[in-house]
Amino acid sequence: MAERWSDLHRRLHQQLLQQQALLPDGEPLLLAVSGGQDSMALVGLLNDLKRLHHWQLQLWHGNHGWRPEAEQQARELQAWAQDQGLPIQVDDWESPKRDEASARDWRYGQLQTHAQRLGCRRVVTGHTASDRSETVLLQLARGSHRRGLSSLRQRRTLSGTIELVRPLLGFSRSDTAQLCQQLGLPIWLDPSNSDPRFSRNRIRHEVLPVLEALHPGASERISQLSERLAQEQDGGEQLVDLALGSLQTETAQAQPALRRRPLSGLTLSNQRLLLHHWLTREGLSLGNAEQLEQLLHRLPPHCGPGQWDLSRGRSLRWDRELIWLEP
Repeated sequence: MAERWSDLHRRLHQQLLQQQALLPDGEPLLLAVSGGQDSMALVGLLNDLKRLHHWQLQLWHGNHGWRPEAEQQARELQAWAQDQGLPIQVDDWESPKRDEASARDWRYGQLQTHAQRLGCRRVVTGHTASDRSETVLLQLARGSHRRGLSSLRQRRTLSGTIELVRPLLGFSRSDTAQLCQQLGLPIWLDPSNSDPRFSRNRIRHEVLPVLEALHPGASERISQLSERLAQEQDGGEQLVDLALGSLQTETAQAQPALRRRPLSGLTLSNQRLLLHHWLTREGLSLGNAEQLEQLLHRLPPHCGPGQWDLSRGRSLRWDRELIWLEP
């Protein structure tokens, strides 16, 4: 693959210089490559920029076995990578399930295993601003809390010291298409990306085109909103931790608890923020914003004792003085 330079190369290079912790200089990187235009653009950009950032690139492709042509496409991608001098691991899903959540869990599990084996602290995916805007719209429709609107972040912990990194969130899907064309990169299409049975595809092909027609650049602005929410959330969490400190206590059985009366004396917006943060820190979730509102209306002291079932076999219980968690 010859060295090339474009405006997209420049943009990513400058971003990585400004955010050096994203893909640190000299790091071994494990790239998740589906063969679609976004992941191929990721490979093209990072392979061209590695002479400046001194990375060692390792590619990974997962064959879900959902389509008859998937096996052939996986082998073609493998042959292409080897021809470019890029090491690649192709894994076949031995017991595939026909749902996106199971496939995602399998992919990230395999990526985590290979990252540990290779000594990679960065697993890199080709998610773009277009992906993030789709996620925001889906979460809005589901009634998500603010955390859900900022869920597709540039960095998140995958396991231990291994991070999942998305360096292309500042690029649109049209950017990656343009780059693949400019660099002559092959693309392996997945017909399931047009299947209207998947809600994300309907957002992609039916909703976002209307928004773009009404307000060109809508996808990137929605993605930027998600980024701002993520930054505000990270900064606000320090203040929320301080506020929670005055409310936290334990039951006689040493179970984590909050003081009910001081919490109920706050405005609903602050109650919502503190309770959501407390439960999230305990690894729990109420599901959506509507359920959180229903719970808050049951917590004022005059409502008496009560109970609310949570995820992972946990329950929230309260008496006159305390709100606590128990199995």
